[in-house]
Amino acid sequence: MAKYLLLKHYRGAPAAVNDVPMDRWTPEEISAHMQYMRDFADRLEGTGEFVDGQALAPEGTWVRYDGEGRPPVTDGPFAETKDLIAGWMVIDVDSHERAVELAGELSAAPGAGGKPIHEWLELRPFYGVSPTITE
Repeated sequence: MAKYLLLKHYRGAPAAVNDVPMDRWTPEEISAHMQYMRDFADRLEGTGEFVDGQALAPEGTWVRYDGEGRPPVTDGPFAETKDLIAGWMVIDVDSHERAVELAGELSAAPGAGGKPIHEWLELRPFYGVSPTITE
């Protein structure tokens, strides 16, 4: 088994087919999208492929160490950055091909008008774990 991180972006990824920002969706469209995500995670939990996942707020703070005895340095919120992560999911699958298959399915979550978003998701293997690629 290999673990992969699926990253959903608020922005920074290539444009989705149904490229209507979530802040312009109706409450019903948001509910349908969230239900799709829950159903997807529940199904993967049943197959043993779901590890964890969370949605993230768009605001955040950069923090770094500033030397012994000094408080951490902060900068934020960082909404001016070109890339914001909307959420993440960790899956544990048998192959890279399965990870790609699941990312493609998750990309079809409904958005504006109830139509699939076809958004780009970032798929990353966990470091130190060689993915199984059968090409």
